[in-house]
Amino acid sequence: MGKTRVIGYVRVSTQEQATEGYSLAAQEAKLRAYAELYDLDLVAIETDAGQSGKTMDRPGLERALEALRAGSADSLLVAKLDRLTRSVADMAKLIDEFFGDKAPCKATLFSVADQIDTRTAGGRLVLNVLVSVAQWERETIAERTKTALEQKKAMGEYAGGTRPFGFELDGTRLVAIPSEQDAITLILDLREQGRTLREIATELTERGIETKRGGRWHIQTVKNIIRRSDRPISLISD
Repeated sequence: MGKTRVIGYVRVSTQEQATEGYSLAAQEAKLRAYAELYDLDLVAIETDAGQSGKTMDRPGLERALEALRAGSADSLLVAKLDRLTRSVADMAKLIDEFFGDKAPCKATLFSVADQIDTRTAGGRLVLNVLVSVAQWERETIAERTKTALEQKKAMGEYAGGTRPFGFELDGTRLVAIPSEQDAITLILDLREQGRTLREIATELTERGIETKRGGRWHIQTVKNIIRRSDRPISLISD
């Protein structure tokens, strides 16, 4: 049985090109040493210089993956997993197509720094754990951001985005605008009286009450204001 044919892949972003350990030369040296140590046939090394790991749209990576699809290489070798991609979603796609148990290409992934060899159950486990941890970190950051924004809103502070109808920005705090607060009260009262969203929008426009941008009132604008209110008012009918 012949050696496993491996295609190497190295990448640096613009910011990393001068960083020790991330240079293209340093990565290539690690790939060659790893291939020699484990008796792998390194058929080629594809390169992406100044390319972000946030997207898969990279010519060097596409050439490496095409070699796997065409069967001219059996495996992909990287110095570190984040050289391949920094996206959890993209990594999941690569596993599905190339490196997973049910992947159509049945290729192997080697990562020097992460000690990944998907020929083994342990290597596949490490890969899946790393992907899961990355997903967990991403979701945790999203949850923390959401909590922080909700806390700012609860304290009356501006949390970014479009300022809601009924308020203006005073430094970092939202301050009520009396005329717009009166309009909100009118909207809620009309809704409780059984008026449709369309009827309320028409009523506001006819009364000359301006929206945040000074235009005509629309169903969605009225709906958004009712949704943000504390009153338990139905939005089912328009």
